[in-house]
Amino acid sequence: MSISTQSPISREQVEQLVRASLQSRSEPTKTSISKTGGPNPLLVNISARHCHLTQQSVETLFGKGHELTPKKWLYQEGQYAAEEAVTLIGPRSRVISNLRILGPCRDIDQVELAFTDAISLGFKIPVRNSGDIKGTPGCMLMGPAGFLEMDHGVIRAAPHVHMAPEDAEFYGVENKSFMKLKIGGEVGVTFDRLFVRVDPSFKLEVHIDTDEGNACGFTHETPCELTK
Repeated sequence: MSISTQSPISREQVEQLVRASLQSRSEPTKTSISKTGGPNPLLVNISARHCHLTQQSVETLFGKGHELTPKKWLYQEGQYAAEEAVTLIGPRSRVISNLRILGPCRDIDQVELAFTDAISLGFKIPVRNSGDIKGTPGCMLMGPAGFLEMDHGVIRAAPHVHMAPEDAEFYGVENKSFMKLKIGGEVGVTFDRLFVRVDPSFKLEVHIDTDEGNACGFTHETPCELTK
């Protein structure tokens, strides 16, 4: 019989490893494009944790007069991942560094996390549509020029699809209705409540978070289908 002399890993070391793993997933990395038979191809993207800020909050964190600098243009017209990132401080002083800011600035401050991010930080966050932040938990953001204390605005974003009016007509849906997203592959799943956002400026794109993507083994080759 052999006896291991290696010391057991501590809870603190486990938490550090989990945080390091979560922090490495700071930007979307997986995309699938599927032909639909409709006016536009379907793009499914994994959206990693990020935040949206007002111009006033950007200046609080980065200095008076500071404006966001586009780093990577996103699929939706005019939207981008900014060069700027912040540190999020959650309950019990746990942190996530390099939280990417998405631009342009909005009229509210909002942080979007996956469920595992929330567990790591000690949050209990609700699933909400973007902009629906009443009654949600808050957090503190730290930038190079200061701190921003949010008393609410931390959510887990509900799975949703952006589409133009011609796409909505093709699928027979309306703005703020729901659809289904069928994801194939070895661990296929169906999302039954995919929130629909319709606007003439939108391209056909689904957003799911990192937990949802990992749960179904999502890759750029995974077949996806929208149904009513």
